[in-house]
Amino acid sequence: MKIIPDSKINEFKSFLDSHDFFYVIGHKDPDGDCIYSCLALSKLLDKLNLEYQLLNAGPFKRNEISDKAELFSSKAKFLTDQMREKSGLIILDCSEIKRLGEIDGDFSNLDTYVIDHHLTADVTENCIIDSSSPATACLVQQIYEKIAGPLDYETAEYIFFAMSTDTGYFRFLGSDSSEVFLQTARLVSAGVNPRKMYDKITGGKPYSTRKLLGILLSRAEKCFNDRLIITWETMEDTKKWGINGRDSDALYSLLLACEGVEAVAFLRQDTENNCTAGLRSRDDIDVSSVASHFGGGGHKNASGFSSETTLEKLIPELKAEFEKIL
Repeated sequence: MKIIPDSKINEFKSFLDSHDFFYVIGHKDPDGDCIYSCLALSKLLDKLNLEYQLLNAGPFKRNEISDKAELFSSKAKFLTDQMREKSGLIILDCSEIKRLGEIDGDFSNLDTYVIDHHLTADVTENCIIDSSSPATACLVQQIYEKIAGPLDYETAEYIFFAMSTDTGYFRFLGSDSSEVFLQTARLVSAGVNPRKMYDKITGGKPYSTRKLLGILLSRAEKCFNDRLIITWETMEDTKKWGINGRDSDALYSLLLACEGVEAVAFLRQDTENNCTAGLRSRDDIDVSSVASHFGGGGHKNASGFSSETTLEKLIPELKAEFEKIL
């Protein structure tokens, strides 16, 4: 992970100084890094006595973020033309307006700043983007510390939680992660308890998620000399077992631990004509290239997409794309 240069910190500080109000928003179907990065940034705005509104289209279906849904709205505060001139939009953990989902509000012509760590981020101005950062929260921590100084306990907890969820509780980090651990040490110094945070992240899963996990494991199909495993969830599965607390992270972990497996694809039929897909990989397999083919994106080893199709059509198309990289 790179250190954010002072020039970019000053650029973001100037963005804050030139506006009186901010929409703070992350991508639809949010994860821990998305939600807790937004919360951590809101603490910086509090510190600077700046007015803001937290927005997210949801749904907050992940167990680790469900209790934060009440802090976010899917309806943007109305701004007059005069207010819009002094208002800004801060997008975290994605760079595309289309990934924000269905928000009741108008973001057109608003000054916008993007803070993101995805390999497929496609903006070059008014942004702090570092694809080598394991989480957007790592960037938010640097921004906060350089603008406002040492973190308070609550902000440190937000950042630790976000960082932990996006790194698989630091399991996905490599030998180039010394700066991440230096930042993490400062979070612990601020009072964060790693053991309690691990229990919060991994505990409290509904029993139904274990049953669904068993179904997905039994359905898993190996391809390309066992280098790829694909499994899927039908609408009937979702209806029977629900969507709350779905534990796809455990699914990826179990399947990637299989001998010789280099990539995993988990597909879900959300509606009769729409599927979502999560892709994970090991080492040099770049699943973001597969996701981008279907209009999605993400990281080299963790990406996803949504597509207007069915499982029956998507599975062979997905295999064809994986064949190009395996």
